[in-house]
Amino acid sequence: MNLKYETCHLPYKLKICGLTKPEQIRELISLKTDFLGFIFYKKSPRYVLNHLKLEDISKISHTGKTGVFVNEKTDTITDIADRAGLNLIQLHGDENEDFITELKQKLRPDVKIIKVIRIGSTDQETTKKIEDMIHSHLSIVDYFLFDTDSKAFGGTGEQFDWNILNEINIPVPYFLSGGISEENIENIRFLNHRPFAADINSKFEIAPGNKDLEKIKKFISKETKEVI
Repeated sequence: MNLKYETCHLPYKLKICGLTKPEQIRELISLKTDFLGFIFYKKSPRYVLNHLKLEDISKISHTGKTGVFVNEKTDTITDIADRAGLNLIQLHGDENEDFITELKQKLRPDVKIIKVIRIGSTDQETTKKIEDMIHSHLSIVDYFLFDTDSKAFGGTGEQFDWNILNEINIPVPYFLSGGISEENIENIRFLNHRPFAADINSKFEIAPGNKDLEKIKKFISKETKEVI
């Protein structure tokens, strides 16, 4: 069976994060990528404002433009969200419930919030902390995103033990991130609660911010064939 990439349908939505190149963004839009991730963390090697202006991002016609922030001020996030026309805000730092509540009041009502939960160890204490965080943020976020814990706040290419997700109740849709690759993505089938979306980044790059589009196309084709 010959599959056209533009008509592929994965068993989950796809978010590609760390975008910096306009021509790659246009190609990913043509591939029906569900979420486009732009990193607004200055310490990241994929810091988008080193490559694109907010006006450039605002001109991108897409309903899944996601801004990634780490311990940023609410006013700064709101300003960037408005000027870049962001649809989702991904909070990748240590933002607490009070911070998110304040941010929600300042953002446009249609902007959705993703709260990242970073996972390192998989002991009972970690499981309890994850459950507590989910419970405390449940009423103020739209999605969770599970990623590998690191001092760099993501983008390491390292995978956490996905089995821990089978130990907790996840009552809202979630993004799965952290070292997702062609080799491990098939293990999603072992999760009791499948992710709403897969978030891919460093394993599909030639260099930070420079995506390997051929590898992404093969990934999409492979996953679609498995479902069919």
